[in-house]
Amino acid sequence: MQKVLVLDFGAQYAQLIARRVRDLNVYSELVPCDITAQQVAAAKPDALILSGGPASVYAPDAPKMDPAIFELGIPVLGFCYGQQIMAVTLGGRVDHTDKGEYGPAALTVVEQGSALFAETPVKQTVWMSHRDSVVEVPEGFVVSAITDTCSVAAMECPERRLYATQFHPEVHHTEFGNDMLANFLFDVCGLVRDWDPAGFVDLAIAAIRNQVGTDRVIVGLSGGVDSTVVAELCARAIGKQLTCVFVNHGLLRKDEPEGVEAIFGGRDDVNFVHVHAQDRFAAKLAEVTDPEQKRRIIGSEFWKVFFEEAQRVGGVKYLAQGTIYPDIIESGSRKTGGKGSTIKSHHNLIPFPEGVSFDLIEPLDRLFKDEVRALGVALGLPDSLVYRQPFPGPGLAVRIIGAVTQEKLAILKEADAIVREELDAYNNAVFERTGVHGGEGSVWQYFAVLPDIRSVGVMGDERTYARPIILRAVESQDAMTADWARLPYEVLARISSRIVAEVPGVNRVAYDITSKPPATIEWE
Repeated sequence: MQKVLVLDFGAQYAQLIARRVRDLNVYSELVPCDITAQQVAAAKPDALILSGGPASVYAPDAPKMDPAIFELGIPVLGFCYGQQIMAVTLGGRVDHTDKGEYGPAALTVVEQGSALFAETPVKQTVWMSHRDSVVEVPEGFVVSAITDTCSVAAMECPERRLYATQFHPEVHHTEFGNDMLANFLFDVCGLVRDWDPAGFVDLAIAAIRNQVGTDRVIVGLSGGVDSTVVAELCARAIGKQLTCVFVNHGLLRKDEPEGVEAIFGGRDDVNFVHVHAQDRFAAKLAEVTDPEQKRRIIGSEFWKVFFEEAQRVGGVKYLAQGTIYPDIIESGSRKTGGKGSTIKSHHNLIPFPEGVSFDLIEPLDRLFKDEVRALGVALGLPDSLVYRQPFPGPGLAVRIIGAVTQEKLAILKEADAIVREELDAYNNAVFERTGVHGGEGSVWQYFAVLPDIRSVGVMGDERTYARPIILRAVESQDAMTADWARLPYEVLARISSRIVAEVPGVNRVAYDITSKPPATIEWE
């Protein structure tokens, strides 16, 4: 299988680069920017991509790269900081300019024979984010594109198959970014489309079976696609050697615990344990209002309950987890060299408690979420689970502003069920029209939020003092940025009317029309 290595210089878009390459059916991995030429040669990649980064190339602590990498004869494509580090490493010059470029920029292609810009317009819009820029290209390079404020918006040395852009082709704001990536991968590098995550099923099952042998495995089910796909892979690999433990903390959406039961509860080929821990979590969360404290309590208590159950099962050697590639990247794991900033802690990556020891099985740890979904489809899991929306690990606790109570949970579950029912139908209509999940016009994520306030209303000629529900619905491709969904008025009206009429204790519905940034998608 072919492979592209993405050298990570600390860019917020580094993960996105790897995803875009895989979207073109070429396997890619993130590696630290200080990887040596010897290590690169040993990995035998077919191409390299240098990510952007927040630093100035001349800063004392700026990320560097091994110059010998450029002597390996491997095609290289650099973006933003990647262009700058390529330039200064090979003898060009980068300056700090008086005027930076941030956001959309009008690009002009000036090298008409450029392989990178082949079959793209001479005039096009790209996404810039820089203050420093290349002002003198290295020997053997030519300038292939410019903007009004950037004299070297792209440069290339076709003889050595070295290409670079000051802009970001990996973001969807760059009109022809995917075309540029495809031109580099298939025309410059001569690669073929040979990466298909659905074809990963047999390999994953064989790897699990080989690793486990005759030992026993336990997996924690959360109700999400990642843990379910891992459980299904393990079930097919080792059957009754597997025990699936579903810790029900009472914070899932309406009917989701029943959905987990439906997939694993009645099967003869696996052991399934449903731990009803709702009261335990409710007691721990009583009167807790700080969102981060909620997250810590839920994460910690989940693993306490899970490990208690693992001890009851006994004789378990392996813990199977739904860790996916972004979990590793965002947690600054050693598996990617630890170069990326730690964006969040993740429950899949916390250390085991004292005295507890398992070997890990992480069959999805090199897959992105969309690839896990493709795996779920190949395994025959229901679409309702495979295309389940992103859902926070702490569940509805972080969609309830303030303390979590049973009254609030009951209200939010019913309101959220209405939101999902109406917008599922809306998305299904988009799917029927486009033939693809997540087609143009569909809503990427949608849910209800319960704020910790009450408002005055009038229902049945009587004054009410009840709770509002906030509707959140966004369009996004990768969750890095998101825009509020321009839903038809009739859809909004139907959601509002149903919630107020069907959910006791609610007298008002508001729609959050804030994009990310400045807001986040979730409220807490």
